Amino acid sequence: QVQLVESGGGVVQPGGSLRLSCVASGTIRSVYTMAWYRQAPGQQRESVADITSGGTRNYADSVKGRYTISRDNAKNTVFLQMNSLNPEDTAVYYCNARIQTSWTTAARDYWGQGTQVTVSL
Repeated sequence: QVQLVESGGGVVQPGGSLRLSCVASGTIRSVYTMAWYRQAPGQQRESVADITSGGTRNYADSVKGRYTISRDNAKNTVFLQMNSLNPEDTAVYYCNARIQTSWTTAARDYWGQGTQVTVSL
């Protein structure tokens, strides 16, 4: 069994910052790409940022220059530093990771339960 647990969400004023964390635990052989997605009310889930095990990063255009994704491979943890937040960033943020649990099992995607980020005065 693999679990992804996010933390760090909350309420912040426009222009503020938050840092999200996500820890993968359980029976893990390898963790490949880790990513953050978000879903606003009435909207589809969208990719925010991702990072490979080698450290290559990709960002959605809407967050470039404001968000930074990083990871600690030794701790199977991914972070999302969010700066200059605005109300349009309000959403439930989900952690995603492609994980292989054993030599004989193909890697597949796992999801966290989500953490709410609200940007409001």
